[in-house]
Amino acid sequence: MNVPVDVWLRGTDFARTETIEGIKRAPAAWTDDDVRDVLEGMLRAMDRQQRPGETDRTISLRGLSWIVNPFDEGGVVIAIEITLGAAVAGPFEIEKAALETMIARVLAVGYTPSSTTVH
Repeated sequence: MNVPVDVWLRGTDFARTETIEGIKRAPAAWTDDDVRDVLEGMLRAMDRQQRPGETDRTISLRGLSWIVNPFDEGGVVIAIEITLGAAVAGPFEIEKAALETMIARVLAVGYTPSSTTVH
């Protein structure tokens, strides 16, 4: 499954839509690994816009503000914000509370990188 993500970088006055590719399951069947892939994909899309053409860096799921919101046409979206900017992915057909629980669980586990990171 491919996931659309709108990315806005600080210092710009526009957003660009990127695609997160390779999410294995439909949102209603997501596991924590799928949620981690979406969150990392959102951060990677932001980093790629900030540093076009450069090698991908390690992603760290810490230091970000997030929220799950209903989408006007149905489903929910995930919005994250970091000092680099903001990203909104979706909409997804999944229960809001279930997605919030998975995101909280994924972020609680965290990841300690050993190199330059995006977070």
